Amino acid sequence: MAGHSHWAKVKHQKGLSDIRKGKLFSKLSREISIAARIGGGDPAFNSRLRRAIATARDEGVPQENIIRAIQKGTGEISGSHYEEVLYEGYGPGGIAILVEAATDNRNRTTSEIRNLFSKYGGNLGAAGSVSWLFQRRGKILIEKDKCDFDKVFEVAVEAEAEEVQQKEGEIEVIAFPEKLDELLKCLEKAGIVVKSSQIVYLPKNSILLSDKETAKSLFRLLEVLEDQDDVQNVYANFDVPQEFLELN
Repeated sequence: MAGHSHWAKVKHQKGLSDIRKGKLFSKLSREISIAARIGGGDPAFNSRLRRAIATARDEGVPQENIIRAIQKGTGEISGSHYEEVLYEGYGPGGIAILVEAATDNRNRTTSEIRNLFSKYGGNLGAAGSVSWLFQRRGKILIEKDKCDFDKVFEVAVEAEAEEVQQKEGEIEVIAFPEKLDELLKCLEKAGIVVKSSQIVYLPKNSILLSDKETAKSLFRLLEVLEDQDDVQNVYANFDVPQEFLELN
């Protein structure tokens, strides 16, 4: 997890090209549409939609795009009907990988994901093959220079957070999914500004990759999976030495 989290952050800090930015906006819009379809179009009564909108705004998605995505989800305007699919497999070095996708054509997406795993040194597995190695959790990020850690820790623990720690300029708060919304309300009430919040898959244990070529192959697979149009999120259970993070 540590390696993957850091690697993803480094990639993000390098900046987004227009193409990558367009893909990011598309993925965020799909999440909004799915959230609106499942729980309704009013964010006041739909916590998943509320989080999706907040993330989209933080990434600079225009308001009109957000409104259109909600309307597609609720059926107010026509649009593709997306379903969520979770793919499980192994990458180079035996690293477990989970891929969350949102697709309007499951057969097409499954074929493309399978081909990417095969082409870049991995194997797509059956449902349940690696998901048991991860745990579903709510994750909140807070910029460390904007809030005192002790204050965040106190509020988070009081709201039954599972874990609070400092990581590279950020404070990370982990909670059970059903506790996430209440935790966000408590942080907001305490005047703590949240950078982002989402439901994620966290690996129960991480595998340390000590071979540079294996790490490079894994990074390439993770990158092409994230770039696939239907993929929303990619999770993997690896850690790497700091110097390996510059390989990609």
